[in-house]
Amino acid sequence: MTGTAGGAVSGTTLIVLAKAPVPGRVKTRLTPPYTPEEAARIAEASLADTLDAVLAAPVRRRLLVLDGEPGSWLPPGFEVVPQCAGGLDERIAAAFAACTGPALLIGMDTPQVSPALLAPALADPGPGDAWFGPAEDGGFWALGLTEPDPSLLLGVPMSVTETGRVQRQRLYDAGLTVRELARLRDVDTARDAELVAAEAPHGRFARSLARGTATGALATQPTAAQLLASDSLTAGPHAW
Repeated sequence: MTGTAGGAVSGTTLIVLAKAPVPGRVKTRLTPPYTPEEAARIAEASLADTLDAVLAAPVRRRLLVLDGEPGSWLPPGFEVVPQCAGGLDERIAAAFAACTGPALLIGMDTPQVSPALLAPALADPGPGDAWFGPAEDGGFWALGLTEPDPSLLLGVPMSVTETGRVQRQRLYDAGLTVRELARLRDVDTARDAELVAAEAPHGRFARSLARGTATGALATQPTAAQLLASDSLTAGPHAW
């Protein structure tokens, strides 16, 4: 059995934890400068780019754990299950509980993700391995477990600057071998959006952001080039 690029298919389940792109419910930190409708359109583009990357990854199962209802943005090839109620730690734990065997979970806030960035966590995971994708805001954008254990997530404080540190330590304390993926920036604010669009200028996310800029939504914001040249880049924690 081979993957889309001709390589062997990984036995890992690739999970996307996401929220349906409904105005007023997603990317609220983009408002202002964007309107709720523009923010939802940008969120949809971010989710679509993420799902494209997951489709291109050679895995046996693709699972979308969704808060809300699927829309026209959902391509074929995904099993869709609803998110459970509760805090983010509980929702991530429940997503892993829906899996048997190795699982890798990502969110919808890193549209710059690619099969190449995911590949290390999909290649022959060993017993006791964990993969951790640190985010610029102190959280994490990816978490992989060879043996999914919801207890590794429950009680971890989410959407705060120490989220990544606490989660990583939880993995170490469980005796797991923690391997790291690349550090990525989550899209939480307009500043984040400009930076991520500059990193991945050819995706739907960048095109959607450009349409928002063209309408004047970011007329008072720095350009992507100015942001990339800044020596004081900061980002706040997010919730998937």
